[in-house]
Amino acid sequence: MKDKTAVTRKLEIRTKEKKIWMCIISILILFLMLFPILWMLNTSLKTEAEIFQYPPTFYPHELNKKSYAAQVETGDFNMFKSFGNSMIISTGAMLIAVLLAVPGAYAIGRYRFKGRKAVLLGFLVTQMLPVSVLLTPMFIMFKKMHLYNTWGAAILADATIGIPFSILILKNYFAAIPKEMEEAACIDGCSTFGAFMRVLVPVAVPGIVVCAIFSFLYAWGDLAYGMTFILDQPMRPITAGIFNFMGQYGTKWSYLSAFAIVTIIPVAIIFIFMQKYIIAGMTSGAVKG
Repeated sequence: MKDKTAVTRKLEIRTKEKKIWMCIISILILFLMLFPILWMLNTSLKTEAEIFQYPPTFYPHELNKKSYAAQVETGDFNMFKSFGNSMIISTGAMLIAVLLAVPGAYAIGRYRFKGRKAVLLGFLVTQMLPVSVLLTPMFIMFKKMHLYNTWGAAILADATIGIPFSILILKNYFAAIPKEMEEAACIDGCSTFGAFMRVLVPVAVPGIVVCAIFSFLYAWGDLAYGMTFILDQPMRPITAGIFNFMGQYGTKWSYLSAFAIVTIIPVAIIFIFMQKYIIAGMTSGAVKG
């Protein structure tokens, strides 16, 4: 009995040591991943002279508040107006992506038809295409549709990023739902569309939430489409404001860093409060291919 107790204690000690080492390694990895953001925050609070000082300082010796005050000053660039523009574009792209991806993923996940694999391959290929390849054909299309220099062009362009991703994630949810649930709903009087809306969609809500979040974040972080398809500065998204701090004779790095910190605040808030849904949705959607 004593031998067994000793062995058990040794195993417990080893387990605790493993956990401690895992925690230390996790903290180091976390620090490495957050270091760029911490350095950006540090830069935003420094003066321009201190930013270029050698050796570099790891904290601001003179606190520079002007970099953040410049974000809310009135002028050609208005932070609050740009926030609103980004919110409209991102929300519109998210709604289009979800509304189109949900029935598309249902069809691909629940039915077997000719060309199904080709369709899936097409969605995968669109995920791999660089934005620069898509700019010219989209520009021609939006010009002919009289959408150029409107929020509609940016919304549709950003939706093309979220739709393939959402379909690839959601098809696994619909494929994993037992057919008996849909058949039972039809026996109870539901049509195919009614069973889809009342049974399948509620079951796939975690995946839909994940797709909505990522579609919103894709559109929020977009720069190329917002800069290309919207010419008027008051209508441009917040990411386009980065060029307001890059002049002909130099870049205001403290202002630029402060702008970047302010821009990522919504992204950080979404990940903090929606982390549970993101992890649950991604892991559940990856169970079945």
